[in-house]
Amino acid sequence: MKSTPWMVRQTCARPLARLFCFSYAGGSAANYRAWHGELAPAIEVCAMQLPGRGARFSETPMSSMVEIVQAAAAEIARQDDGKPFYFLGHSLGGLLAFEVARHCQAHALPMPEHLFVAGCAAPQMRGPSNNLHTLSDRDFLAALRDYGGTAPEVLASQELMQLLLPMMRADFGLAEEYDYRTAPLLEIPITVLAGESDDLVSPAQAKAWQLETDQAFGVEWFNGNHFFVDVHRRPIQQLVRNRALAVVRA
Repeated sequence: MKSTPWMVRQTCARPLARLFCFSYAGGSAANYRAWHGELAPAIEVCAMQLPGRGARFSETPMSSMVEIVQAAAAEIARQDDGKPFYFLGHSLGGLLAFEVARHCQAHALPMPEHLFVAGCAAPQMRGPSNNLHTLSDRDFLAALRDYGGTAPEVLASQELMQLLLPMMRADFGLAEEYDYRTAPLLEIPITVLAGESDDLVSPAQAKAWQLETDQAFGVEWFNGNHFFVDVHRRPIQQLVRNRALAVVRA
């Protein structure tokens, strides 16, 4: 695979497939650090790293969904070597993975074999925006505490949070200003991963993802809140591995 700042990966010698992972708002490629060794060597994990996040912290965060999708799709296409690949996105990452798959299909770029979306409401059924990214620093930090996903010691550090706030505002802005537009159905299966106690995604919002594909669809429920992916990482990995390798062996 070609080197690119858009992806963090641990190269596998002869992977059978690749999994491109997209993180939640405020997250980074580091959220998938443990996945590399746990899915290797059969599946090579490529964690997407957006500008202004993680190792790209010094860059200005991109705040345009369209620009991010176009750039990410182009970078993924550059990595194509004929091996099957898959998309997995959590929360905001689910929207990004969905829109990148749409862009690939619309522009005849290499397509993922399957889209996995976790903790993400179907795009046409998203609730009204709370515009959290426009709040004062004090109120935005309070909202982040309620949202979860950021370590308490990070939130408690005023100096660190002042550095992180632009990136986090950009991420929440991407989700809150997301503009769903109709397009041809995806020609790939979609699997939704959902938390039974996730206050941000209702059962109806999870099941409505079926309206975005003309292929197989299913919802897998897990005990937990919006960050159930962290708690149930291993069974989720097993689910992805089984479906990915089933395609390879077919």
